[in-house]
Amino acid sequence: MSDYHKVTKRTEDHKENLEDALSYEIIGAAIEVHRVLGPGLLESAYETCLCRELTIRGIPFERQHPLAISYKGATVDCAYRVDILVASLVIVELKAVEKVDAVHEAQLLTYMKLSARGLGLLLNFHAPKMIDGIKRMVL
Repeated sequence: MSDYHKVTKRTEDHKENLEDALSYEIIGAAIEVHRVLGPGLLESAYETCLCRELTIRGIPFERQHPLAISYKGATVDCAYRVDILVASLVIVELKAVEKVDAVHEAQLLTYMKLSARGLGLLLNFHAPKMIDGIKRMVL
């Protein structure tokens, strides 16, 4: 049984603890993908492999989760797509860029605000060490 499932059973009413546990599990999965593949691939390859790693670990997720926006009373469906939404709680935005810029952080914050989710991870797989490519953001 994965840590996610253990924590879920113990903390169903403690969203923050669950988010922290999920964050830990997602980061561990990202580190494993980076350890096996290294830097230098396209973002789509890392996305596919991270989804595989989450599946192996028994962590529920949605890939390319549609995110609608509301504008002056009208809903624009599928205006954006979140790379990975983990357990309906944590937004994971993947990058494979030389340097994470403010625009990348703003993108994740926008997704978090639009979806009313308080925790997001920005994972840059281009970093020589994955730990240096991780940015945890909280609203």
